Amino acid sequence: MKKTVPALCAAGLAALALAGCNSGGGGGSSNDTAAGPNILFVIMDDVGIDQMKVFGYGGQMFPILPNINAVAHAGVRFRNTWSMPECSPGRAAMFVGRYPLRTGINQAIGPNDLATAHLSPYDVTAPKLLKRAGYESGMFGKFHLGGPENNQAENSMPSVLGWDYFYGWVGGLPGSNDSTAGGYATEGTYMCGFVPGAKQQGGADTGACYQPDGSCKVITSNPLLEDAAGLQCIASGGVFDPETTCGTPTFTPNFNKENAYYVSPLVIIENGETEKVDLADPRARGYRTTIETDAAIEWINARPANKPWMATVSYSAAHTPWQQPPKSLVPLAPSGMSPLDALSCTNGDSDSPLGVRVIQDRMIEAMDTEFGRLLVETGIAKYNDDGSLDYDPKASNTVIVIVGDNGSLATAVKLPFDPSRAKGSAYQTGVWDPLIIAGPQVVQPDREVDHMVNMVDLFQFFGELAGLDAHKEVPHTIDSVGILPYLTDPGQSSLRTINFTMGGLNEQANGGRNGPCVMTTACTVIPTSKSVCEDNLGVYWGAGYTSDLVIPTNPPGAGYATCADVNQALYEDGQPMLSLVPESTVAIRNDRYKLVVNSSVDFDPASGEHKEMATEELFEINQAAPVPLLDTADRNLLPTSDPQLEAIRKDLRAKLDDILASNPPCPGDGNIDRVVNAEDLSNWREIAHDWGLSSVYDFLTPEFRDGKTDNKDEAVIQANLGKTCERTYALY
Repeated sequence: MKKTVPALCAAGLAALALAGCNSGGGGGSSNDTAAGPNILFVIMDDVGIDQMKVFGYGGQMFPILPNINAVAHAGVRFRNTWSMPECSPGRAAMFVGRYPLRTGINQAIGPNDLATAHLSPYDVTAPKLLKRAGYESGMFGKFHLGGPENNQAENSMPSVLGWDYFYGWVGGLPGSNDSTAGGYATEGTYMCGFVPGAKQQGGADTGACYQPDGSCKVITSNPLLEDAAGLQCIASGGVFDPETTCGTPTFTPNFNKENAYYVSPLVIIENGETEKVDLADPRARGYRTTIETDAAIEWINARPANKPWMATVSYSAAHTPWQQPPKSLVPLAPSGMSPLDALSCTNGDSDSPLGVRVIQDRMIEAMDTEFGRLLVETGIAKYNDDGSLDYDPKASNTVIVIVGDNGSLATAVKLPFDPSRAKGSAYQTGVWDPLIIAGPQVVQPDREVDHMVNMVDLFQFFGELAGLDAHKEVPHTIDSVGILPYLTDPGQSSLRTINFTMGGLNEQANGGRNGPCVMTTACTVIPTSKSVCEDNLGVYWGAGYTSDLVIPTNPPGAGYATCADVNQALYEDGQPMLSLVPESTVAIRNDRYKLVVNSSVDFDPASGEHKEMATEELFEINQAAPVPLLDTADRNLLPTSDPQLEAIRKDLRAKLDDILASNPPCPGDGNIDRVVNAEDLSNWREIAHDWGLSSVYDFLTPEFRDGKTDNKDEAVIQANLGKTCERTYALY
């Protein structure tokens, strides 16, 4: 079904990406004859620097990434780059150059998060900025910056934020593995989402593969050389009926159920029209990494030669749920290793306790294979006779940028990094990410930069490539500093004196939050739903909690609202309490030291009440390879009697507090121009009339924000009409 993007330029919830309404404010105008370099921006999901041996870390052989490594050796490797602890705030930082305290996106956006925790339609995104220099922008793969829930734009949000073309997944996260394998079995039978080979329980090496159009093909696999027949079937878009031939299936194939990386709710936006593709449509079926790559290749090859472009290939891999990729994409699988279909997709399988780690490695390797194909089929590189990548950065006018969006998930962390302080935390393992840049601008390729860089700096870098000064083009505060000088001058000194990262809770209606998820001995509210908790190998204690697990609730299934509630229940039942993944986690560093401040509301046994618990830690850190100084629990320098260390702590804390206070509230200002005026009233009126639900014009305080845009919000605008709010500032 196709839907035209609504034309609400005044409200900012429609064709802001289109001419006359695309800028979000500020100077500059579109120039269709500009000739800046093309930009290929590749985002890897949940791939921290610990996964990347090209940076000197990893501790193990895998993953093997020959194509990414070839680009890394032809460009610059930034070895001291921070993102945010989770994907949505990290990605928002890249595309608008602003910390979460300004965007309101503090954690991964979930279906219950309000529009105030989505990227604002009034923000100036990278595609809006680049449009002023004549660029076209396309995005392929994971979006996860806003919508479709609680957002007037729904699935059209990529267009509202400035992308000319989108082909991917607006909600971002892959669905759960379909343990019924398309309806063949009962729930919980096939945890990897497909029927494995005959050597595995309930497996088969042959069977009928039915497609949504009714066609069928018998697949018989050689388990030593090929994927299991069941995996081949879902990779082709089908549903597998084991040990049968084509005819009448032994069950009713279910073509309308998501299956992680093989059946996904695709959205296509082109020429202002949004199409939500049915799950039974062949375009929504097949290996997700390949679909993302194919779409990017087709769009890039269709670009006119006289118009620069930015293609964001936002790979879903290697985010959970982990699921085997096609074997053809993993040509360097180690000899003697179990076939892919023999690996477990659950962490507790006694036959394969590390199966999920191996699958995750294979998913990253499959992504590397498809990345290489992307470069070759768009003419940016070519293959040598031995199959290796021949990449010459001066052979095309294209800059390649490769990043990870946040640190690795705990289960996947490579030593010597700390899995207990991984994704979701502001510790090094949670926010230290790879950044690789290659292109004709690079002087003295195959070098490393150890200076501090933040993912917000990419926004200014994209502007630099297009000849635009982002700080002059954008009418509100951005936190970016430059990156281009590091490419052109090998002797460039650091452009930052500090680095910053933060994570927290997103706003939900009436003070709600994600339900508690228990992972071994820790409780977290990071997973956005029960299914996401379980996909990350956790046990969900929120609404719908199964009463036969640990402590029944009354009534059964009511669950617990917070991790503090979980700990209270455990304590009152005489069981050990859990550690809490911080609800708020912030960090700041200088060249040598790092301060981390965490806080959560937890149950206090002494008082029997829920109280805010806060910690402050100071660490000496560095980027030494292969064993860096990390912010592990045993290296905390606080409390200290050393006056020099205390002076460092005070200095970092003062700068941290300055940053956190640098975005004072401006009630009634919905379009982030720091002025409350008639434009805000007009915007509110249109949104309230046409939508009435969650928007950036929902002004009640966060504790009582109700997810509605109504007369209560108009009253806030009227009460502040004519007010000019304090301008914010950035600290580098």
